Amino acid sequence: MADQLNELRALTAHAQNHRTETGIPRVAMVQGEIPEHQLAAVYDPMVNLILRGSKSMTIGGRVLHYDPATYFVMSVDLPAAGVVRPDEHGTPYLAVSLTLDAEVIAGLLYDLADLPDPLTREQEHKAFSVAAVTSELLDAWVRMLRLMQHPQDIPALAPAYEREILYRVLQGPMGWMLREIVSPDTALARINQAIQRIRSDYAQPLRVKELAEGSAMSVSAFHRHFKTVTNLSPLQYQKQIRLLQARTLLLTARHGVTSAAHEVGYESPTQFSREYARKFGLPPSRDVARIAEQMKSG
Repeated sequence: MADQLNELRALTAHAQNHRTETGIPRVAMVQGEIPEHQLAAVYDPMVNLILRGSKSMTIGGRVLHYDPATYFVMSVDLPAAGVVRPDEHGTPYLAVSLTLDAEVIAGLLYDLADLPDPLTREQEHKAFSVAAVTSELLDAWVRMLRLMQHPQDIPALAPAYEREILYRVLQGPMGWMLREIVSPDTALARINQAIQRIRSDYAQPLRVKELAEGSAMSVSAFHRHFKTVTNLSPLQYQKQIRLLQARTLLLTARHGVTSAAHEVGYESPTQFSREYARKFGLPPSRDVARIAEQMKSG
């Protein structure tokens, strides 16, 4: 697998220290020291493959570590915090990602109706995990990223290579995640629908009973399944969405602390500042000033 990784590193050598588009739909790359505030975000469902260095992802208190020997799958939108590190020689972190498209997954599964389900499940059915990378998966990524050198081939070939990457994930220990997000009767799919409602209405009061009814669950079952999938309670999920959005508003310099607090649904700016400091380590104004200074020095 060393040759495959070396070719992937060469193909992505021009990635920058922020999400860098490749010209291939849903495929992006990133390299270098990424500012902490960019790594604390709501992450889209994705397959993430590290080519050099390592990364830690913290989701609801659970920390996962991965490197070029492993890959990461997240199957629902989740607020998370990341930390990236260079390799043992100090060479910068480098990674690629494929954002998951439910329609593409559903179409693949329809065409693979006879594909056996390996019945491998995370013990707690969480919607994110890490697995050992395989030579077959790296081969699929090599074919996909070679398209950057032949952009005229992207419309014809990228869909096939995307399906190949997803097929390799389906064959692995996290394949069940892909199956369940496109199977409407699974708990994961129903929780995912609730997540979309919370994300779109994050500034409104949380109505857990309505979310539970929309998920065809009792309130207690909804709470249990939501925590299992996301590692967060519904209220914790909403709070993290609010605070991340507030940080974005503050960084645009168009909002003061009180304005940002009200914009994301807080009635009390004092409570907002207290919860903001608990999450980000500093009160809002000092946190924004620190980030601004880092951006200037970077």
